[in-house]
Amino acid sequence: MFEHLDPALPTPLYAQLAERLRAAIAAGELVPGEALPSVRQLAVKLRLNPGTVVQAYRDLERAGLVELRQGSGTFVLELTPSRRAAEQAAVSARLANEMLARAVGLGLSGEDLLKALRTTLGEDHR
Repeated sequence: MFEHLDPALPTPLYAQLAERLRAAIAAGELVPGEALPSVRQLAVKLRLNPGTVVQAYRDLERAGLVELRQGSGTFVLELTPSRRAAEQAAVSARLANEMLARAVGLGLSGEDLLKALRTTLGEDHR
C-alpha cells in the first residue's frame, strides 16, 4: 500500500501517503476500528520525516476518515455506504487526473490514454 510513494512527483509525499490510505479505507482494505501504523513505525518503514506522516494522518482526520487518539494511535472510522461510495468516486477522479497529467507529460493525448485504457480493460475483464 505504501511502497509506491514517489518523491519525483509534484504531489507532496504527505499527500501521496494520505491518498494511498484514503483509497485503502474507501476500498475496505483498512476496516473501521483498525489501528494505522504508529507515526514512528511508518516514518521508519517509508524513510520519511515523522512530520510527513503526521501531516498525512491529520489530513485524513480532517476528512473524517480516521480518529487520532492521544497516546493510543490513529484508528479508521466507520463510513456510511454513501460516504464510502463518495470516497471511492473521489479516489477514482484523482487517479484519472494523475494518469492524464502523466500521459500529457509524456506527450500523449487524452485520446491516446483513453484508447490504452480501453485496450487494458478489454484484456483484463474478459
